[in-house]
Amino acid sequence: MAYVISDACTKCGSCQPVCPVEAISEGDAQYVIDADACVDCGACADECPVDAISAE
Repeated sequence: MAYVISDACTKCGSCQPVCPVEAISEGDAQYVIDADACVDCGACADECPVDAISAE
């Protein structure tokens, strides 16, 4: 199951550089995760300061 970023995202950008497969990109309102590219490692969720990332 891919990880998802909720509306709680503050667009701080801390998740993007830790993604080993570059599945995270900046969207209009928040960062988004490409579910097809996500390898479910959880590195982004560990890095998020506002706990906006969780397993789908």
